[in-house]
Amino acid sequence: MGLDIRQEMDVVAERVIAIIAEQAMLEPEDITQDSQLAELGIDSLGVVECIFGIEEAFGITVPFNANTPDQPGFDISSVGAIIAEVEKLVARRAA
Repeated sequence: MGLDIRQEMDVVAERVIAIIAEQAMLEPEDITQDSQLAELGIDSLGVVECIFGIEEAFGITVPFNANTPDQPGFDISSVGAIIAEVEKLVARRAA
């Protein structure tokens, strides 16, 4: 029996937070959905590492260009925004 959609999204959120926590060298409990990557000590290289980790963990391609991080395509303004973007990509992959 598979997970329902809410359980699947909870798994996405937990995994994204774990990836970000690893990059920030923090415990997942120290990260909230309102946290911003810069506040967590994640620099531009760390953002790229997080993106690679997310792509690998979920088998998705993230539309993010490190040379133009402010361009639309993948919102990295907060942990919650990243989770929402990953949820959309995972849902598209499953469709």
